[in-house]
Amino acid sequence: MITGSLVALVTPMHEDGSIHWEHLDALLDFHLENGTHGIVAVGTTGESSTLDPNEHCKVIGHIIKYLDGRIPVIAGTGGNSTREAIHLTTEAYKLGADACLLVVPYYNKPSQEGLYRHFRAIAEAVPVNQIVYNVPGRTACDMLNETVERLADIPNIVGIKDATGNIPRGIELINAVSGRMVVYSGDDATAAELMLAGGKGNISVTANVAPRAMASLCEAAIAGDRAETERLNELLMPLNRKLFLEANPIPVKWALHRLGHLDDGIRLPLTSLHEQFHGEVEDALVAAGVL
Repeated sequence: MITGSLVALVTPMHEDGSIHWEHLDALLDFHLENGTHGIVAVGTTGESSTLDPNEHCKVIGHIIKYLDGRIPVIAGTGGNSTREAIHLTTEAYKLGADACLLVVPYYNKPSQEGLYRHFRAIAEAVPVNQIVYNVPGRTACDMLNETVERLADIPNIVGIKDATGNIPRGIELINAVSGRMVVYSGDDATAAELMLAGGKGNISVTANVAPRAMASLCEAAIAGDRAETERLNELLMPLNRKLFLEANPIPVKWALHRLGHLDDGIRLPLTSLHEQFHGEVEDALVAAGVL
């Protein structure tokens, strides 16, 4: 089981939008040095929507090769086309990914039956461990707990990233799929409470800039240490909020640029963080002790 702080890694880019491979390696070293438990490669935060399929697979393969088994790699391979998701998941499996993360199809607004058949088709086509990902705020489609319960009976669908931010609903889901599937948070602001309730980790944006603190928070929460979890959560809460002042990954890429880890590179239609938000993100970095 993959557990703990699983960073939703940004994809470093030069100012012209081309991938910055040297900065990618440096970021991976940064996470190894600071206790991150796993890397999520080319998810939403990694700008999966602006990388072409060849680049998508190349980044996943580069990360897997560079880490060489030191920590797990979860490859983002979802899509709103079932055929495309199967293709990307197959390629990630061939490259050696430990698991794949598959977002609910966006824009299409499939039915609950359509969602079930979509994820079942991918699981049956590719024998890699798979984590489904529900983020209705971005996909305009909410996968209900009842549908997740059905998916939990498929052997290689081993987890769900729940980014609803709804703790009562998350607790209900943890109880419903216990022993068949693990639940990860996909919402930094509510991750601590979900892990204290039985979640097994956090697929985190905040971990990009505060990896050590997020790793410690996840360890404490999974161990049931409420006092330490709450202390660390309070430390990180300004970042959890301010890193979403504009659409992810705009603020977190600017924050990493401010910390000296990245060039100010991002691909259209995304643009660099608006100047009016710079001070708020800087203040959050200072509050977390990383700037």
